Amino acid sequence: MSRILITGSTDGLGYATADALQSAGHDIVVHARNPQRARALDPLVGRGADLVVADFTDPGAVRHIATELNDGPPLDAVIHNAGVWSGRAVMPVNIVAPYLLTALLRRPRRLVYLSSGSHFDGRPSLEGIDSAGTKPGSYADSKLFVTTLATAMARLYPDVLSNAVDPGWVPTKMGGPGAPDDLELGHRTQQWLASSDDSQALTTGGYWYHRRRQQPHPAAHDEAFQDRLLRTLAKETGTALSAW
Repeated sequence: MSRILITGSTDGLGYATADALQSAGHDIVVHARNPQRARALDPLVGRGADLVVADFTDPGAVRHIATELNDGPPLDAVIHNAGVWSGRAVMPVNIVAPYLLTALLRRPRRLVYLSSGSHFDGRPSLEGIDSAGTKPGSYADSKLFVTTLATAMARLYPDVLSNAVDPGWVPTKMGGPGAPDDLELGHRTQQWLASSDDSQALTTGGYWYHRRRQQPHPAAHDEAFQDRLLRTLAKETGTALSAW
């Protein structure tokens, strides 16, 4: 049994992932943006899940739950699922919060970051990173950044299994009811990477789609771009990656 944090787990892919992991016998920590949203997690909490509440547009709130989690039992895996499609919350939620949690949480054995096929349209320019959300952000750019964060962690911390997942365009609140991909397949890869002892799931630095390893945007494997991204995020947040 593993202890696994799933961010953004009140609905859609996050809820499906958390439910599947809990049903498989894992100890899960679920996350909601606010107490009102947390009510959707009552079925999982009622079955033993722990709950953390934080608005990821607020770096201070992210820091608070990192402290809360570090004071509890160690995490074996973190699935960075929380995300928004548009508006000023894009950069704070999609890349700044995952970076802060990565930097602040005690080292888990596995990291899984939710990417998107849209990351191929992202620009390897860091000018758009805005931790305060003072302007609307590019979803495609944010997903390129988080995919790059996953590969950077795999390079810098080889004892941690760090991977990015494209869940596909699935019929969630974000994807819309007409999305063509399979919701069930959409969450199985991150569940597998976070918990399986299958030999492929024990690899690192991958970009996955429906349990098949794919090639991401070339910038994701550019070590110079990885380093620039980490320096920019450290400057934006005032928090550098440590040796954990």
